[in-house]
Amino acid sequence: MLNSLLVRNGMFDDLFEDFMDKTPALFSGYVSPCLGHLNTDVKETETSYDLAIDLPGYDKNDVKISLNDGYLSIEASRESDDEKKDKDGNFLRRERYSGQVCRSYYVGNEIKDDDIKASFKDGVLNVIVPKKLETKKVEEKKYIAID
Repeated sequence: MLNSLLVRNGMFDDLFEDFMDKTPALFSGYVSPCLGHLNTDVKETETSYDLAIDLPGYDKNDVKISLNDGYLSIEASRESDDEKKDKDGNFLRRERYSGQVCRSYYVGNEIKDDDIKASFKDGVLNVIVPKKLETKKVEEKKYIAID
């Protein structure tokens, strides 16, 4: 049964907590290529986990969602070229992020890519991950042969 959504790649979390959170991932072979951070709200409903991920300034075509080995990965990348420049073409100030941001969530191996729904509107990516309920096995009565 999927009881929680495990979040990876918290960039500015408490240093000790962040280290402890990522340590098991290092030993499991999970390594993130991204340095950026995605702010995410996770809402639990009876049947799903609803993620609202802030991606201001990104377009739907800049975003990729993948599911691999139980991890739902969201990544977005963009390049900015319309920054303020001085007369020689040098940047006076550069504060907007350009590059790649990503975050991964452990959703379990029971979830398939067809189960997940996503939409993008006004710089917010909404992802709905259904909960997979554990199906109870019906015990079959087995008889023992008597010799």
